[in-house]
Amino acid sequence: MTNIAVDNNYLTLINVFTVDPTNQQELVDLLILATSGTITKVAGFISSSLHKSLDGTKVTMYAQWKSIEDYQNMRNNPSASPYLEQALKIATFAPGMYEVVKTFNSEI
Repeated sequence: MTNIAVDNNYLTLINVFTVDPTNQQELVDLLILATSGTITKVAGFISSSLHKSLDGTKVTMYAQWKSIEDYQNMRNNPSASPYLEQALKIATFAPGMYEVVKTFNSEI
């Protein structure tokens, strides 16, 4: 389960894929397959959430890993590579590594 908190010290990845709207669902399906079939089984994986833009041009994944080393081990895992290669055939990819600075909740 995704737990966004300043003190959890997880590595946060926010990966934005830009895609032609005609390929958005294909990319979503591919990322679901990759994550559920491979990524969730890799040591250090905490959680991820997949989002698609309403205009069809973006797919964004928010992911949490225990450490940068765990994430790098996944990227070096040969079972994960083919999915990214497939994704890059239909989309561009802007990855980013983040740390949580502050969270906000409703005051209502």
